[in-house]
Amino acid sequence: MLRGMPTPPTRRAFCGTALASLGLAAWPHRVTAASSVPASAPTPSPAATPAPTSAAAPAAIKPKTHQKPFVYPFNIGAIEAWSISDGHMLFNDRIDKMRPPEARGAMAEELVAHGERLDGIPLYVNVLVLRYGREVVLCDAGFGVRPNPNIGWVADGLAEIGIRREDVTQAILSHGHSDHIGGFINAGKPMFPNAALRVMKAEVDFWRSPTPDFSKSFRRDNIPNMIRDVRAALDILQSNLVLQRDGDDIQGGFATFQAAPGHTDGHCTLLIRHGQESLVHIMDVAHHHVLMFSDPSWFIEFDHVPEQAVATRKRIFAELAGKRTRTYGFHLPWPGIGRVLPRGSGYRWEAERWSWGS
Repeated sequence: MLRGMPTPPTRRAFCGTALASLGLAAWPHRVTAASSVPASAPTPSPAATPAPTSAAAPAAIKPKTHQKPFVYPFNIGAIEAWSISDGHMLFNDRIDKMRPPEARGAMAEELVAHGERLDGIPLYVNVLVLRYGREVVLCDAGFGVRPNPNIGWVADGLAEIGIRREDVTQAILSHGHSDHIGGFINAGKPMFPNAALRVMKAEVDFWRSPTPDFSKSFRRDNIPNMIRDVRAALDILQSNLVLQRDGDDIQGGFATFQAAPGHTDGHCTLLIRHGQESLVHIMDVAHHHVLMFSDPSWFIEFDHVPEQAVATRKRIFAELAGKRTRTYGFHLPWPGIGRVLPRGSGYRWEAERWSWGS
């Protein structure tokens, strides 16, 4: 440095001055989706930090035992929408839950090519919430409150956006697996007492049949216990159940049930539309953002009828890719919004950029 020259400002000071000249605050706190929303969506008030009352050292902060859920606001036309993360899990048996076994080498190569982990399959759990007029719609409900603090965040997410459980008017159950139906139950009663719980008739018929057929499935968990638990949940929810068929609209006409069997007998997707905008919620058509797109014939062992699940996925992916339809996925990386695009002989998941209104 030449003598007599002023000391150059630090990068932080320089950027702070530049931002100040633009009328912007310098070096803001890290932004999360839960604290930054578009102008049209309700903005949760951040907890105020009290000023210190003395020079004494502040009290130690207790470690968190429950991770704050992430809430991402967006719109589908005039429909307000939020993606709430219900938590996170990892199937830590590498890719052994993926089938067919002879394709696992190719699967590993795809994961490496995309910079993905090989030690397990991450499980995202995204719950879509819609508000249009007087209707508040919850699309599946996650696991519900569990001892595991890494899951069961939906209730906290709803509280954060100012929706009480009594406010929910419509609930969509895509299928009966625990990560979808569990959050609809609270202490042996319906969690959302005023909501019509809409589910495909074929799904209810499957679980309540004398002997639900899992003969084609590769599931390795306790199937008798699962059948017992789903039946118990449906019994608790019986007074709220509304049985649907392929093509049925929910009240208000802005969402349509679409049969998507294979993962379960009555598994469905949901077409949501308003004005010129639409979104398809593919529920459990895909459980991984690389593997099931690279080759839609690869499937997870949780499918009840794998051959049918693969055929359903191929049909839906072809439709979505052909129209470049905006898509939402229950098990895709949060917030789960993007598009299915062609890639070679398969497809790729193109996540939508985050936006806070611009």
